Amino acid sequence: MSDQTTFAGHDHIFLRADHERSERRTWWVIWICTAMMILEIVGGSLYGSIALVADGLHMSTHAGALLLAALAYRFARRYAHDPRFTFGTGKLGDLAGFTSAIILAMISLLIGYEAVTRLLSPVPIHFAEAIPIACLGLVVNIASAWLLAGGDHDHHHGHGHGHGHGHGHGHDHDHAHDHDHDDVHLLPTGGGSVRLSIFEDGVPPVFRLEGAGLSAPSVCIETLREDGTRQRFAMRESGAGLESIEPIPEPHQFRATVHLPDGAHHVTFEEHAQDTHAAAHRDNNMRAAVLHVIADAAVSVLVIVGLLLARAFGWLWMDPLAGIIGAAVIASWSWGLVRDTGAILLDMSPDRGLEQRIRDAIESNGDRIVDLHLWRLGPGHLGTIVSIASEEVRETEYYHARLRRFRALSHVTVEVQRAA
Repeated sequence: MSDQTTFAGHDHIFLRADHERSERRTWWVIWICTAMMILEIVGGSLYGSIALVADGLHMSTHAGALLLAALAYRFARRYAHDPRFTFGTGKLGDLAGFTSAIILAMISLLIGYEAVTRLLSPVPIHFAEAIPIACLGLVVNIASAWLLAGGDHDHHHGHGHGHGHGHGHGHDHDHAHDHDHDDVHLLPTGGGSVRLSIFEDGVPPVFRLEGAGLSAPSVCIETLREDGTRQRFAMRESGAGLESIEPIPEPHQFRATVHLPDGAHHVTFEEHAQDTHAAAHRDNNMRAAVLHVIADAAVSVLVIVGLLLARAFGWLWMDPLAGIIGAAVIASWSWGLVRDTGAILLDMSPDRGLEQRIRDAIESNGDRIVDLHLWRLGPGHLGTIVSIASEEVRETEYYHARLRRFRALSHVTVEVQRAA
């Protein structure tokens, strides 16, 4: 027996809240880079400066990469409601980031090739032209990076749940547990305040009570969950006070009644911990655009240092050496971007710790997950398909309620089967 959710009228818009703002910033930087490019090429042609023309052509490659990022933002926004995109257009930024990373790698190879060529066959350097050009390029790149990255933080936005259908194939997972830290409550008593918390640092989560005059036999805690489930926890002595003997099942969202010698105290626990790794919220399209201008700025700094040392001490080899170092740094950044965006495009799990917490939330009442898929739909939006085997088959809304605390889950599909 299986039961799948059926909900109508939900959307598949999995874009960041600041999507349009990021798009506008990218277009501003494109106009700045384009103006600088035209100025350098025209000025170099008029005054016979090959270095100026070469730097203008180099600027055009970064303007092209930024244009790719801006078009990705525009396309994702324009087709966000297109039903042909089954899971929306949130991944378009990752596709653009992957492509941009390949362009960045090619730029690093060209810089490296030119630097090695000049190292083997030195050419005269026109310091009077080259140093001001490198400084001007650095100023433009710093301004561009500031415009792109201004206010661009990995905010974690809360989203509602979309629901879908489907069933996939099983995986064998090996997860590391990622611990949440829940509320701490101070309970006023006649003998002073008692501190109630959930402790889970490297151990299964347990209640911890700290205060004067507490003894395990006279204290217990009872929890009441939204679905009406009650559980009573006996206490035992520990080095820090009292701890519950039984671990606390996920999720840690319930009303607790603490029975102390002076009477009962009622507190409510609600989970507020961030439920996903920062990488799941990262805008890789903006990251790629920022990397392009930062890479250019880093090369400008190295070139300026190399030129100054070459002019001061006659070390002509310092200029190509700075180019080789810059090429290696850019190649490293490019590889990191290829690795991260490629993993998203191939639907690799974005957060193994979240997978484990989903398992804990579902399996805490005796049910068993037989198949679990977790993937990224867009910046800050994750999708999951969960297939559950249960001896007591419940409505799928029961499981949706248990998963609702994971705010990054924007598209949830639940299938329930009768356990064999």
